[in-house]
Amino acid sequence: MTTLVQGQVRGLITKPILSVLIDTYNHERYIEQAVVSAIEQDFPGSEYEIVVMDDGSTDRTPEIVRKFGPRVRLLSKKNGGQASAFNAAFPELRGELVAFLDGDDWWLPGKLATVATALEQNPGIAGVGHGYYEFNETTGESKLRKAPQPLFVGLSTPEAARKCWLDVTYVHMAAFTVRRSVLDECIPIPETLIFDSDAPIAMAAMAHGALLLDQPLFYYRIHSNNLVGGIDQNDDIRLRRKYEMGDEMFEVLYPMLLRMGVPRDSVSALLDEEWVRHTRHMLSVYGGSRIKAFQTEMRHFRYTCKEPGLAYRLFKYAVVGAATFAIGSRKFYRLRHWYGRQNLGRLREYFAASGETTGHK
Repeated sequence: MTTLVQGQVRGLITKPILSVLIDTYNHERYIEQAVVSAIEQDFPGSEYEIVVMDDGSTDRTPEIVRKFGPRVRLLSKKNGGQASAFNAAFPELRGELVAFLDGDDWWLPGKLATVATALEQNPGIAGVGHGYYEFNETTGESKLRKAPQPLFVGLSTPEAARKCWLDVTYVHMAAFTVRRSVLDECIPIPETLIFDSDAPIAMAAMAHGALLLDQPLFYYRIHSNNLVGGIDQNDDIRLRRKYEMGDEMFEVLYPMLLRMGVPRDSVSALLDEEWVRHTRHMLSVYGGSRIKAFQTEMRHFRYTCKEPGLAYRLFKYAVVGAATFAIGSRKFYRLRHWYGRQNLGRLREYFAASGETTGHK
């Protein structure tokens, strides 16, 4: 592989081309496997650094990481969540490329060489993602998640943005390796994003164009303490937290992408439909403010009806919008589900006849 190193003095590398950032919290059962998978990459050891950011673990995680020094650099901070860990670690990274790994997952051999080569061969892209194996610790089963073929994704047009949302289902956000310039644009990440904080980084890379490889290059572990996967469906507290954090993620992504210069229509095409689906479910199950329900329904209205007629506009604001305030979010969505089951959409179609509508109920 052609070297990517930017600076050398008498053959000695003064700056690694790649930083591996492992974020961890109370991963004493898993952190050694994660670190070893980074150390044992078939990539020149002098050309990459490994940094572990410990987010205030209260178990043996820091002790386990220290035994890998000086090959592995341990940073520690008070517990504050994944976004705060990324924000604290970023100034400490020296590489022009940054690869992410959670402390309870692990890489396959060849991960770093593959993504570094892809970035070298495609200088116009901002990041590389790839497939993975979803490993269920309870059952011992692994499921392959990957794209059918390599895909270039971007957000330059609404059509590309809609396709992008479908394509990223093949990759895990933590599978992204990005150029440092991507982090310059999205760091600091709002620290209200306790987990799923890698999503803004991956989306920022896709805003400039990214490559999704069809190779599985890491294992994503599902276990009982996962904050995203592996949650018991009867654990109402953790499920609610997951949905609330998903809502927070959308709140972060929208202004970030606009700030990066992504066209508003593309941002809407990427996020609105999924945001509305997510928020409707959260409000119907857990309730929430009436203002939130109103904003959600108006977001859906703007997204699905580009040129509404006056009658349909009045119907949406005077009937649907007023109902969100009058009866509250839970009752409103129960009524909406009943409305759908009774096939009363023809009433909406009557009001919409004077304007162009697209989308679904």
